[in-house]
Amino acid sequence: MSLEKLSQNYLEVLTNLGENPEREGLKGTPERAAKAMQFLCHGYNQSLDEIVNGALFQSDNDEMVIVKDIELYSLCEHHMLPFIGKAHVAYIPTGKVIGLSKVARIVDMFARRLQIQENLTRQIAEALQKVTNARGVAVVIEAKHMCMMMRGVEKQNSSMHSSVMLGDFRNSVNTRQEFLQLIGRN
Repeated sequence: MSLEKLSQNYLEVLTNLGENPEREGLKGTPERAAKAMQFLCHGYNQSLDEIVNGALFQSDNDEMVIVKDIELYSLCEHHMLPFIGKAHVAYIPTGKVIGLSKVARIVDMFARRLQIQENLTRQIAEALQKVTNARGVAVVIEAKHMCMMMRGVEKQNSSMHSSVMLGDFRNSVNTRQEFLQLIGRN
């Protein structure tokens, strides 16, 4: 959607809330809000190939690789309110490793879309599996959801944890336990 069209939609939201979009504090808000939403949802404009950009490297390593505490910011697709947290991502290579920053970029690409945490977790795991052809991939996400905190049940201390285990992480209790122990979740 164009910036102009999105700005017009925000102008209508302000007007429908009973606000005066011409008052000093709101002048320019529709365009600023539209730009913010475009930024918060820029994952729609990215592809896995662009993100990885060939950053796969030959390696004899066949032991678990973990990138822990990757901060993430997303928007709940039900209320368009933020959820904020961290992802822990692991994989067991089979001849190739991925550039370290690419793991965080994959997390961001999927987080920067209207999302539910359960799907976000699976999308990250499946993307890493597809790119690396790993023996296994594990993703755990912990997040606080503003739709639970700011509205509805208003539970300030609640957090959601989701996980997806593929390959060796799903099939081997020992591998899964090692991962969970290394991220401090067992």
